[in-house]
Amino acid sequence: MNIKAINSHKKNKYGIIYMKKFLDYAVSLIHSMFIGRRMTTILGQKRAAFMNGRHLTRIIRLIVYYCSVIGLLSSCAGSKDTLHRGMPEKAAGKEPVSILVKSLGFTFPEGLSENQNPYLEYIEDHTNLKVDVRILPSTGYEKALDNIISSDNTPDMINAASEIWIANQVKEQRLKPLDEWIDRYGPDLKKHIPGSVWNKVRIDGKIYGIPSQNLIKGLELMYVRKDWLDRLGLEPPVTIEEYEKVIEAFATQDPNGSGEQDTYGLSMMHSLYRSAPFFGAFGIQLNQWTERDGKLVYSNTLPEMKEALAFFAKLYKNKWLDPDFPMNNNSAFAQKIEEGKIGLFSATWYDTRGPIAKNIEKEPHAEWIPLEYPTGKKGQKGVYATVPVQSYQVIPANSKHGEAVIRMLNFIAGEGRHTLIFGFENEVWKRLNGEIVTDFKEHDKHLYREMFTSLVQVADPLLKTRLHSYGKHFRLYENLQIIEQNLIENLYTGPPTPSMESNMSVLNSLQGVFTKIIVGAVPLDEFDRYVEEWKEKGGDAITREVNEWYQGLNK
Repeated sequence: MNIKAINSHKKNKYGIIYMKKFLDYAVSLIHSMFIGRRMTTILGQKRAAFMNGRHLTRIIRLIVYYCSVIGLLSSCAGSKDTLHRGMPEKAAGKEPVSILVKSLGFTFPEGLSENQNPYLEYIEDHTNLKVDVRILPSTGYEKALDNIISSDNTPDMINAASEIWIANQVKEQRLKPLDEWIDRYGPDLKKHIPGSVWNKVRIDGKIYGIPSQNLIKGLELMYVRKDWLDRLGLEPPVTIEEYEKVIEAFATQDPNGSGEQDTYGLSMMHSLYRSAPFFGAFGIQLNQWTERDGKLVYSNTLPEMKEALAFFAKLYKNKWLDPDFPMNNNSAFAQKIEEGKIGLFSATWYDTRGPIAKNIEKEPHAEWIPLEYPTGKKGQKGVYATVPVQSYQVIPANSKHGEAVIRMLNFIAGEGRHTLIFGFENEVWKRLNGEIVTDFKEHDKHLYREMFTSLVQVADPLLKTRLHSYGKHFRLYENLQIIEQNLIENLYTGPPTPSMESNMSVLNSLQGVFTKIIVGAVPLDEFDRYVEEWKEKGGDAITREVNEWYQGLNK
């Protein structure tokens, strides 16, 4: 039903005239009260467009309400049948569905929230669902999930990252198998998620979660202030020894010309985040299974790990390493880069659009360039490869709207994928001279939409186009290419073993000794005690199970 159809309806000429005038008034009112800029774009087009679109139901309800207020019900009555013919069949009521997700750290613009924003409306309007979103802090998230999943009041969907946690809940019969719903309501899920990924959450032949794939294969690469190198007469480093010389110089030789010793040779984050390229120079990465003599061994227990910790301990002892690195969260770390305190660091692929760009705004003469990864004595180099799945969406056993969850996720993976990833056309992005150009202000304003796209990430054929739309000078796609050519893979890709389910959390807690070794709180030889304790508290059992799986691959 559209404006032209209303005008051609002759049975109630005067009622239609009033309706048409009132419609203009109502649309203006709706825009000012509820819709905002998104509706402005739509109303700038032919009025028939929005009457056929997803805003029809909302507009009609408001029209009826305001008709009753200003005494125009009699005018509207003549158009009642025509209006109802234009309404979606199920507009009278949307199926409720509740979801629980982990915070990604995004903020909402003023007036918007996780349950009131245009991208949630977009999902709801195209799936006929009413979605209730609950966000929990990332700190302590898994512990909170334990309490929630064991209660009588669970949401219809839970966002979970740990395969071990999922396996334990299946064992307790707290999750529903999803195969039947996927077959009925998830054609796009089946189309875009490969079998090898489904297998990671297949237990006893049944699927217990919708995987969200990790589209980014690796995160870290080295960036340096070239203007600092030039000031000190240094060449871009390649070997680990050359890196050490640059780190020393940046900490001691006043690379920023301030006349003060106010820079760090290198910085990292808590839990040894942003250190991967340096571990790579020793041929290892944290928390990985790697091969030695035809068997899988845990990287954290190898002699090479001890050598890497000794390297960092030397930097710290000589005051070349940021002394506050154990307390650096993401914002504190980024601030030091922005303020020109750090000129060499392991960047994420997107930091060129983040702290590096902000540093250049403050210091226009700053020149940042990517570096080759530090290379070890035996030619080793690289960074860890990300896990193939970043999270799973599971459905508790007492959920009453499980099929609605699958319909929602299928929409995100299929029909709604590009709009949710790119944002609304002519609002967040537009086409200019045959290319897509992104409005950074609007893009960043609505970054929260990633809480929806992250629920079911699938292969993105437009990744290069999208990253270039943010600005080719940021080198986002090129950064990813550098990383993907230097990945160190985790060779164990199987499901959690029984001993992992029982012991891995305890073993992970032992790893805090690594930071203590670096800052000199305990001697380097404490690493040997760590290895013994790791083996005794379940590490040996896990190693046996992992190698049983590994040998099975080679049969």
